[in-house]
Amino acid sequence: MSDTFRLTLAQLNPAVGALQANADAAFAAWENARAANADMIALPEAFLTGYQTQDLVMRPRFYGDAMEMVDDLAKRCADGPAMGIGAPYHDGNALFNAYYILEGGKISARILKQHLPNETVFDEKRQFCAAPPQAPYQIGPLLIGSPICEDAWHANSVCTELAAQGAQILLVPNGSPYYRGKMQDRYDIMGARIGETNLPLIYLNMVGGQDDQVFDGGSFALNSDGGLALQMPVFDECIRHVDLTHTDKGWHITTGEIAALPDIWEQDYRAMVEALRDYMAKTGFKKVLLGLSGGIDSAIVATIAADALGPENVRCVMLPSEYTSQDSLDDAKQVAESLGCTYDFVPISEGRAAITNTLAPLFEGTKPDVTEENIQSRLRGLLLMAMSNKFGEMLLTTGNKSEVAVGYATIYGDMSGGYNPIKDMYKTRVFETCRWRNANHRPDWMKAPAGEIISPRIIDKPPTAELREDQKDQDSLPPYDVLDAILEGIIDREVTVAELVAEGYERATIKKVEHLIYISEYKRFQSAPGTRLTKRSFWLDRRYPIVNNWRDNT
Repeated sequence: MSDTFRLTLAQLNPAVGALQANADAAFAAWENARAANADMIALPEAFLTGYQTQDLVMRPRFYGDAMEMVDDLAKRCADGPAMGIGAPYHDGNALFNAYYILEGGKISARILKQHLPNETVFDEKRQFCAAPPQAPYQIGPLLIGSPICEDAWHANSVCTELAAQGAQILLVPNGSPYYRGKMQDRYDIMGARIGETNLPLIYLNMVGGQDDQVFDGGSFALNSDGGLALQMPVFDECIRHVDLTHTDKGWHITTGEIAALPDIWEQDYRAMVEALRDYMAKTGFKKVLLGLSGGIDSAIVATIAADALGPENVRCVMLPSEYTSQDSLDDAKQVAESLGCTYDFVPISEGRAAITNTLAPLFEGTKPDVTEENIQSRLRGLLLMAMSNKFGEMLLTTGNKSEVAVGYATIYGDMSGGYNPIKDMYKTRVFETCRWRNANHRPDWMKAPAGEIISPRIIDKPPTAELREDQKDQDSLPPYDVLDAILEGIIDREVTVAELVAEGYERATIKKVEHLIYISEYKRFQSAPGTRLTKRSFWLDRRYPIVNNWRDNT
């Protein structure tokens, strides 16, 4: 029996529902592994269907097609290394999240997921049945245990059971989406499993964007002493060959490439770029447009879009009113020119006058208020959507998490659009992200020019919607450093009003912010999807009723 084993890891980007394309990508990776004389190739959890499928996976014809595709893939890969690939399995009574082992033209083993995540963005208890304990499987000289994603996150459970059954190494296929700081969480959890089992562990993740989520890759291998033997890059598709040797102390992973991991500012920015790039590619859109106001939010969204798609595929539109300052006009044009994007100038004065005249008989005797401000925003939304329809360009919306949280946006106005890259980024982080992008350029994945794209004046000037004379955001909101701290407390940490008061914030301000959060739920319910950067993003992470009369009275 051989005392060596070569495992090929395929950190690839599937598309949900693209069964044939995903199978073809797996087959191409298998051919790479065969050429490298590998004993096995491993692909991530649910690779054949893409992840997450949500309720689509419960459709009988869908999981039936997927299972047929597994059978076909097994036949295609008969003459060469074994393959591990994730796909659904229905046994006639129940549906499971499965990991198939294909060898010799057939399915030689089928591992079923035991722990189903039912928190944050995951609803697997809704979609799948939990499996009973599973056994390791033999590939050549190696007995492999494959806890599927969540199975490896539970202490003294699936991994220890596999070790007790004789598993010599743990191969963990994952569909693990990004949130800020998650790589360290993965290291910590997988290190704990090694401590329990004294087995080497290989963590394989997918890459790519799917709706709001981004799978960031970062696959790695740890030896039984916890030492890092392989670190694959984050966000990039790549294939790596891992060599294992049997020693008197068990199997040992030969040290390979250790990719450097970028800091959290770069990872957040890359997540937004990749999310938009894949959202476009996987829905069939080629170009985007957005309203470029001269403010910081639209400036960073334009930059993200140009980095994701190339400046030639981004249309920036300035839609000024009489309240638009010369600084805003100049700043918007500067961003578009620095990026090299198309820049259109579409004043809204005539359209606004027509709407005002149409409504004048109804509004006679009333005073101007937020109604007239919202007409401007909704007129801009109408014009942008008209351009989107005419040119086939998807409209991006540009509200940051602070605005989304408190409803500081006009529904059917500036909230119009198909995707929002900064939906999960608080305003204070938007400022710092602009500074980061000005100072950093990664030519391998950024398609826009390097250098200072967003001028310091845009970053430093007081934020304003410019819907009335001399308007500033802080006329109706606390300063953003205070607002974001309170939002982070209520939304991300779920602390009480009393705890925020103890942290030094005024109770009246906290209660105002809390009220704005809850009464804005209906807006978020209708808002565009956007890149998930934290564990408390708006959509699947945080699900609140639209009608809600409860308030925290601590």
